[in-house]
Amino acid sequence: MTAWPDGIFSAQLIRRLAAQGAILFPRTPDADQIQPASLDMRLGPRAFRVRSSFLPGPHHGVASRIDQLKLHEIDLEGGAVLERGCVYLVPLAESFCLPADVSASANPKSSTGRLDIFTRVICDHARAFDTIEAGYRGPLYLEISPRTFPVLVRSGSRLTQVRFRKGMTRLNVKEHEALHAEQGLVDKANVAVGDGGSLSIDLKGDGRNGLIGFRSKHHTAVVDVDRQNALDVLDFWEPLLDRGRNELILDPDEFYILVSRESVHVPPDFAAEMVPFDHRVGEFRVHYAGFFDPGFGHAAAGGKGARAVL
Repeated sequence: MTAWPDGIFSAQLIRRLAAQGAILFPRTPDADQIQPASLDMRLGPRAFRVRSSFLPGPHHGVASRIDQLKLHEIDLEGGAVLERGCVYLVPLAESFCLPADVSASANPKSSTGRLDIFTRVICDHARAFDTIEAGYRGPLYLEISPRTFPVLVRSGSRLTQVRFRKGMTRLNVKEHEALHAEQGLVDKANVAVGDGGSLSIDLKGDGRNGLIGFRSKHHTAVVDVDRQNALDVLDFWEPLLDRGRNELILDPDEFYILVSRESVHVPPDFAAEMVPFDHRVGEFRVHYAGFFDPGFGHAAAGGKGARAVL
């Protein structure tokens, strides 16, 4: 029996998991599917439009719930458009046979979050989204609900990623403060780092009339999630410019792309996650994709801190 180390699993450990049959690939993995501390998950060949989101609960598998809630089935082999405002469930290509002491959690990829595609992983007998308990054996499913743009997906599209872990991986307050004092996790002196560091929005950009972010447009063309740098930004986004007021009013039910004022530095032997909700700062979701890979903004990797996209 393999003894797995405590902590978030690196790419090397994820490859070991796969080699020992804990991750089952129906076909050869994509060359870049294993990331520095996560595994991209691919869509399978079919999708189901369902009446609503759901959790199966401890006594049911996902497949039986799909039979109860599906409206129709969609073939993804040649690609299909998922409409905004609808809920879809897609069996993922990969399945798990995890060791008894290894668990996993899921999060949308950053590219998925920037397109306002709401995704959550569901597994059999689940009582929580995006949570795969230690020792889980079985299929995985992805709930997909485009919020802003209609999107074109196909079998093999990668919208979500999974992190594997063993043991208690989160730093306590003293450990967090000590790491910040030693390596500088956030570059602003007035940011308290203990039970997580707080980030604010850059509302100045490059000065007056400088770009500070984008607000999504309505009634746009379809976005192909697998095509990169293929569309004109201004066809889908309205630029937000600094008007010298150092403020921004967020309209309800609108989607924004903004950047943090602070730069973030994640040491190479650590990983980080952003909290999606905090009722103390507002009743809204701050982000969809919150994984920071090891070495994010690290000086030895050519960075001096990198700003977070919100």
